[in-house]
Amino acid sequence: MADRIFGAIVLLVVLAYGFVAFTVIEAPFQYDPLGPESWPQILAVCAFLCCIYVLVRPDDLKFGVAGNVLTRIGIVVVMLIAYARFYEPAGFIIATAVFCGVFSRLFGATYKEAGIFGIASGVLGYVICALLLDLNLPKGILEAIL
Repeated sequence: MADRIFGAIVLLVVLAYGFVAFTVIEAPFQYDPLGPESWPQILAVCAFLCCIYVLVRPDDLKFGVAGNVLTRIGIVVVMLIAYARFYEPAGFIIATAVFCGVFSRLFGATYKEAGIFGIASGVLGYVICALLLDLNLPKGILEAIL
């Protein structure tokens, strides 16, 4: 029952967000292939489908959240704030590599695995988003190289 209540509340938020995404957001020009209106619309549709799934088929499992999980969630929230703060000055590659490396280390990866994952995420993310999708990503301190 709690899943359905949560799903219904989130569905109301998603419907309000979707209304704004489909009716209010308009960009004066397109600076990426999909346009700035598309991402909020895609997010609204995906969130709507997820809410419908939760309402139709909620999870029957009961579980509690352990204290170490709450601590990790708090650390991830702080990491997201730091990522947002240093995203432009450090650039996409470095900020993403550090965030993904620390994130994977937080959830049990070895230092070597975390380093490889972080670097791969930053570089491959940049290649996919900036070079293939032609999106504008900050280069940060790597501006001279890229």
